[in-house]
Amino acid sequence: MAPRPARTDLFLTPAGDAAPVSPARAAVRRIVRDRAAVASLIFLALLVAAAWGLAPLLPHEPNTANYSAVYQPPSRTHPFGTDALGRDMLARVLAGARISLQIALVAGLINLVVGVGVGALAGYAGGRVDDLLMRVVEILYGIPTILLVILLMVWLEQGVANIYLAIGLTYWLNMARLVRGEVLALKERDFVQAARALGAGPVRVVGCHLLPNCAGVILVTVTLFIPEAIFAEAFLSYIGLGVPAPDASWGSLAAEGASNLRAAPYLLFFPAAAICLTMLAFNIVGDTLRDAVMGD
Repeated sequence: MAPRPARTDLFLTPAGDAAPVSPARAAVRRIVRDRAAVASLIFLALLVAAAWGLAPLLPHEPNTANYSAVYQPPSRTHPFGTDALGRDMLARVLAGARISLQIALVAGLINLVVGVGVGALAGYAGGRVDDLLMRVVEILYGIPTILLVILLMVWLEQGVANIYLAIGLTYWLNMARLVRGEVLALKERDFVQAARALGAGPVRVVGCHLLPNCAGVILVTVTLFIPEAIFAEAFLSYIGLGVPAPDASWGSLAAEGASNLRAAPYLLFFPAAAICLTMLAFNIVGDTLRDAVMGD
C-alpha cells in the first residue's frame, strides 16, 4: 500500500499562508487592504514631508511681514494668499503644521507614560491602590477635559512646553482605564504565574510580560489620542491660550481667519481644512488599527 501523502494544510491560515500570521502582521495587512487607511497614511506622510522638508525651501518666511502684499488672494506667488501683515499663508500653515504635530506627539508621549504607568500600577497592585487610583480617575472624569486643559493653561501661562503638559496631563484617563483592564485580565494567566514562580519581581512581570501583551491596546489608544490633542491645541490657540504670537499654529491661524472672514475667507479655509483633514486621517488610521488589533 502506498504511503498516505502528508497533509500540507495543517498550519494554513484562512488566507492560505503556510504559517500562522502574527497579530502585528495581520494588523499591517488589514491596514494595507483598507484604501481609506492607505490614503490617510499617504496624506500624513505628505504633510510631514511638506512641513519639515518643503517649508524651509519656500521663498517666504512664515513670520516676515510684507506690507506691500496685504490680503492678496491665492496666486502663483502666494498659493494660499497672504494675511493682514502680508505674510505668506502657505508658509504659515506649514509652520503651524510643525507646531501642531509636535504638540500632539509630545502630549501623546506624556499621555502614554502617565496613563500606562497609572493603569499598570492599579491593575497589578489591586486592592487599596487600585481603589485609590480609580477614584481619582473617576473624579477627574466628572470634569470636562477641555476645562481642565484651560485651567492648567491659565495657571501655567502661554507657551508650547506648557501646552505639552496641559494636554498630556489631562488626557491620560482613558489610557489608564484601558491598560488597567488589560492588566487585570492578564495578571492571573498561566504565563504570568510561571514568571512569578521563577522569581520575577513585579517590575519584570509588568514590563516584560504584561505590558507587551497590552501593546495593541496602547498603540490604538495613542493613535486615536493624536487627533484629540490636535483639536485641543487648536482650541487653546483659537481662544488665545495656546501658541504665542508671532509663531503660528493651526488654531491661531483659524482665529485670525475667523476675524477676517468677510475680507479674506481663505485665511480661515486653509488652516481649518488642514485641521479637519489631519484629524480625519488619524481617526481613519486609528479605527482601522483598532479593528485589526482588537477585532471588529
